[in-house]
Amino acid sequence: MHRLPLVAVSACTRQLGAHPFHLVGDKYVRAVVEAADALPMMLPALPGLLSPSEVLAQVDGLLLTGSPSNIEPWHYQGAPSAPGTLHDPARDASNLALIPAALREGVPLLAICRGFQELNVALCGTLHACVHEVGRFNDHREPADQPVQVQYAARQPLLVQPGGLLERLGLPRRCQVNSIHGQGIDRLAPGLQVEALAEDGLIEAVSLPDARAFALGVQFHPEWQVLSHPHYLAIFRAFGAACRQRAERRTATGAFA
Repeated sequence: MHRLPLVAVSACTRQLGAHPFHLVGDKYVRAVVEAADALPMMLPALPGLLSPSEVLAQVDGLLLTGSPSNIEPWHYQGAPSAPGTLHDPARDASNLALIPAALREGVPLLAICRGFQELNVALCGTLHACVHEVGRFNDHREPADQPVQVQYAARQPLLVQPGGLLERLGLPRRCQVNSIHGQGIDRLAPGLQVEALAEDGLIEAVSLPDARAFALGVQFHPEWQVLSHPHYLAIFRAFGAACRQRAERRTATGAFA
């Protein structure tokens, strides 16, 4: 019987009315099903209640999602955030502990937008809290007054670096992606390799060449309408294949018994 690999999809926390909620965007879980051919499992942000090793022992892959919230700057020795900045300390605590554990244990990892930033911070890199305030970079934020179809349109050039994972996945040297974000990588974490840049030089994708399994972080949003975009689809297909390989190994060793 065919068993779908199980992918943990990181959740955000929100207060809705009188109650706290754990939330995952529809586009992420759909992409896991449709493009990675895997079963998504929402992973609540419950630091202290769920240990990384317990979580990772149950899953075949880890997807770190985007979010409207920003990583609290004390995690990377940054200056205090501007008033009104949305934070999610439970997600920070959960994901920043999960990432190094996933890499140690060889769990395939795909990190998107906020997840891309979490990957860099978890491995001791730093961030620009407001990319548009750094003089040498463009404003990478979405046009707030436009519908979501316009916001997520593939309009930013992506400069894929030679010899990396994205090139091996078939991405051309230059293509268009839907990169919309406020934060961005400042100092690249040790061990990470630059996979792609924006035209202004901002890092847009990274990988871990020494990782035990698939490990990719992208600042853009390949989950958006993934079946209609061959470059996005290639990323999710590769992630799904790595998750299936882990699932097959775990089955062969009796990990599901």
